[in-house]
Amino acid sequence: MKVFKRIACACQTLLLACGTLFASAATAAEPPTTASIVSDAQLVTELGILQGDESGVGAAYLNKPTTRIQAGILFLRLKGLEQEALAYKGTDNFSDASEVWSGGQSILAYLRANPSLGWVGVGGNQFDPLSVITAEQYYKVLLEVLGYKQDSDFEFKNVMALAGTVGLGKAGTAKPFTNLHIATATVEALAAKIKGQSKTLAEVLVETAKLNADKLRPLSYAKLEFAAKAQLGTYLVDGSGRTLYYFSKDSADLNACQGKCLENWPVFYSDKLKVPAELDAADFGVITRADGTKQTTYKGWPLYYFAGDKQGGDTNGEAVNNVWYVVEAPSFAAIGNKTGLGNHLTDANGRTLYYFDKDTPGISVCSGKCLENWPVFYAEGIQAPTGTKQEDFGVLVRSDGTKQTTFKGYPLYYFVHDLKRGDTNGQDVNKVWFVVDVSKFKDTTAENPSVKTAVSSELGSYLVDSRGKTLYLFTKDEADLSACQGNCLVNWPIFHSDGLTVSADLNRDDFGTITRADGTMQTTYKGWPLYYFIKDVLPGQTLGQDVNNVWYVLDPLKTKERAQTKEYAIEIADFQFSIPELTIEAGSTVTFTNHDSVKHNAAAVDGSFRTKLLANGESETVLFAKPGVYEYVCEPHKSFMKATIIVKE
Repeated sequence: MKVFKRIACACQTLLLACGTLFASAATAAEPPTTASIVSDAQLVTELGILQGDESGVGAAYLNKPTTRIQAGILFLRLKGLEQEALAYKGTDNFSDASEVWSGGQSILAYLRANPSLGWVGVGGNQFDPLSVITAEQYYKVLLEVLGYKQDSDFEFKNVMALAGTVGLGKAGTAKPFTNLHIATATVEALAAKIKGQSKTLAEVLVETAKLNADKLRPLSYAKLEFAAKAQLGTYLVDGSGRTLYYFSKDSADLNACQGKCLENWPVFYSDKLKVPAELDAADFGVITRADGTKQTTYKGWPLYYFAGDKQGGDTNGEAVNNVWYVVEAPSFAAIGNKTGLGNHLTDANGRTLYYFDKDTPGISVCSGKCLENWPVFYAEGIQAPTGTKQEDFGVLVRSDGTKQTTFKGYPLYYFVHDLKRGDTNGQDVNKVWFVVDVSKFKDTTAENPSVKTAVSSELGSYLVDSRGKTLYLFTKDEADLSACQGNCLVNWPIFHSDGLTVSADLNRDDFGTITRADGTMQTTYKGWPLYYFIKDVLPGQTLGQDVNNVWYVLDPLKTKERAQTKEYAIEIADFQFSIPELTIEAGSTVTFTNHDSVKHNAAAVDGSFRTKLLANGESETVLFAKPGVYEYVCEPHKSFMKATIIVKE
């Protein structure tokens, strides 16, 4: 084990799916039950097939793509050959073996010395140990562990077809194939039979003392699986494919389903349960109902079947009476139901979510003391619950750089005085805080102008559009209102609003409209054309700030009126500049024109500007945006062709 902890230290991408899920599950709160619930990742970790690194077994590790060296190690481990490989002292190795740690080099040398195992490298005496693998490549490894041989038993292009016939393939469509999927596929292989035998891989490994039989018991537990439908997304089913449901009224009362209700919605319960690797076993628990029966829960929600589902794959209970729903998993939002409030948004654990009626899309005006009472809600990868659309959920970047989940563009919050699931104590507080009724909510009563201000702890106040998307100015527009053209506009799309409205802290007279050279309209602020930045995906992002030292957000208090450009001319004739010292205003342009038969140019001594070499009759214009003293020369004749331009505020 110590060897493989060193592996992860020496090469972070290395160690297999090595146990990340197990650590996360072990550190989570244990459910108040004696039931035995284990995830596929925990199971394989307990068996010693997956091993954690020094930083633990967290989500970040599980989400890393799996590498070829990891796959090779797992192959040896499942064949019971790992220790033999680690002890191998042969020196003939792949030419790229130095890319891995010393133990890994021993493993590669062992694989090279035993070509019958099937690990002959990628050609050219190379193994390519750190390249990532595909699902097909790992299932090939598992088939070989089970005794099948490439070329004689299958062709690589048919890997998944053969895998399906022996009970493998749950992670077959995963892209990228990560350490998380290693856990799923490996558990499948443990339960599969060795080619030509009646025994499973797990049984053979127990017989050869490679695995502990007691730790294999979860393979016989009742299991939960994922199913998927286009209109529902991913949801939970039992081992026979029967769909599981939650009851939105359970958010307030875990015994809300009683009597006749239970005839139509039988409880799901198992005291020994195995769940998919993607799920945290600690999210599952058991409750004792009022009638003394036990029921399995997921994130606090009791799980049910529907009597109207006649066979595996049926989802006839979905949205029945708008209170029964499939259990979307993994998910971070759900629907609660309470008398007088109807269906409203909760987090995955049933805690009520709220909106603030003073917020506008993409902008939270709750800060400081407000946030102490109304903490932000944020979750990645929300799967939209029934009654909502996936596009209803988004993310904004708050003024301090943290993220917050939004619904239809509006920030979502908790209430600090909601002490347990189902509480709705924040409803109607100060007539501005409300639960989110998914069937009725459209927007707040706050005015949402075309342009408003956002605040950043780093940048201060700056302009955003009605969705909270940041607006920018381009300093080169000082000289030419169409300075951004062609590919520039791909990265910096223009902003324009018909019937422009602005927030109360802005002056409508500061805004205008220009017609660009291509005929399109563009809104301006204090004379500056306004743009978006293509890399700003979320409201509140300011990734365009200071790009190339020419793109900036617009702080209303600091943005000056765009100066009207003044134009100056300097003639080059008889080997001299026509004006030895020229004083101009910032934002002005100077056009240099050569009248000699030989080529001249104008180049600043400090490198701040440089024209090309101008032939007779050629000109070039230079913008002077910043105040300063600019000494310049003609480079071919710099010993005597000198002049100065002084730029004032």
